[in-house]
Amino acid sequence: MSQHSPTYAITIRLRYPDAPGAMGRITTAIGDADGAIGAVDIVNITGQAISRDFTVNAKDVEHGKAIVEKLRSVDGVEVVHVSDRVFLMHLGGKIEVIPKTPIKTRDDLSMAYTPGVARVCRSIAEDPDASFALTIRQNTVAVVSDGSAVLGLGNIGPRAAMPVMEGKAMLFKEFAGVDAFPICLDTQDTEKIIETVRQLAPTFGGINLEDISAPRCIEIEERLDKELEIPVFHDDQHGTAIVVLAGLRNSMKRIGKELSEVKIIVNGAGAAGTAICKLLMLAGATNIIACDRAGALHAGETEADRTKQWLAQNTNPEKISGPLSTAIKNADVFIGVSAANVLTLDDIKSMAEDPVVFALANPDPEIDPRLANSHVRIMATGRSDFPNQINNVLCFPGLFRGVLNVRASTVNNQMKLAAAEAIAAVIPESDLLDDYIIPSVFDRRVAMVVAKAVSEAAMETGVARRKTKSAFDLT
Repeated sequence: MSQHSPTYAITIRLRYPDAPGAMGRITTAIGDADGAIGAVDIVNITGQAISRDFTVNAKDVEHGKAIVEKLRSVDGVEVVHVSDRVFLMHLGGKIEVIPKTPIKTRDDLSMAYTPGVARVCRSIAEDPDASFALTIRQNTVAVVSDGSAVLGLGNIGPRAAMPVMEGKAMLFKEFAGVDAFPICLDTQDTEKIIETVRQLAPTFGGINLEDISAPRCIEIEERLDKELEIPVFHDDQHGTAIVVLAGLRNSMKRIGKELSEVKIIVNGAGAAGTAICKLLMLAGATNIIACDRAGALHAGETEADRTKQWLAQNTNPEKISGPLSTAIKNADVFIGVSAANVLTLDDIKSMAEDPVVFALANPDPEIDPRLANSHVRIMATGRSDFPNQINNVLCFPGLFRGVLNVRASTVNNQMKLAAAEAIAAVIPESDLLDDYIIPSVFDRRVAMVVAKAVSEAAMETGVARRKTKSAFDLT
């Protein structure tokens, strides 16, 4: 599935004689090496020489090196410098902390810090809830990970996980104005993680758990949610489930079927797969079969993993057994949160008419979309280079904006369902297409409508501690 991608973009600074034909030789060399030119910028002109930066998208690291070597072979061309644009973006980290008000005078200092700050501290000591109004808690979320299950990378540890958590913090701010801070913990012990987050909780208005391996992530979230006064949300579970439900709602409109009547295969019985099954059942799905590596989970079998045991007892009403290829026969929907290339064309051909396939494994989905497209009605992946991207950024910024706005104490099922319905409703039914069943991640309407829906659901279900009129109201 290798394609040119900004993920492997390089900027190559070349110096060469400013003469007719030179530019043509360079672009031809890049084309011969199968590079995709994104931009060309003049750096400077000195005498008879010119320096230009060529931004080129490659397929992978080795392909980028091959492009550079091809340019080195062009007569008269000097490769001055090569920069990896991805690494440049990450130099020094991707986020920073800046003051909201300037400190320019002695009066400013005395109000922001000592002695004026003492009055605010005493006010919070008398009324701890005032910390939500008078500190960063009002608008700040902790993005907490132990680096044990980083998407597509696995157990890489807390230091290597930090760039992902920084990126998550950027998305919070960019799409919903939420201040988020990455916290990567140097432990994978469940009890230590719970205790650490418990101790950190007074600093934040919400906790976003991220990239913690199953089944530990389920216990960590459940226990913290019960113990803390602020909402705890494991995005890999519930964010995925919410966006899947949104996409599936619109897919059902396209194929003219009801969620309650379709047969759904959820391949992957980990944290995300379990959350998807539970949310789809809450939304009205009645025939879900959860599959793991061994095949369909069904009542009557004993699973050591309590999560899989729950799935075995609560899904697969017909008690179908056997591998995925057996379970998927006559299924209307396939949802994959598993591994690359586990779904075959024969599997798809055995599905019901107008099959819907959400192949969400990253970076490589359960089946190559280019292979499957002509055999399915609706195809979705987790990738940005294909239509219908099922991406959690459609959920978590707006969801946390909503819970912070009303100071919700938890994220309950009604709020999750409301978020999914809000995402789906961004696209009017008249505008739905087979390759447009979910909004773009850059659709700025999404965070606002999700925030509004989540806030209203929190107030209706009694978990909100304040009321708000506007989705983005911080007053």
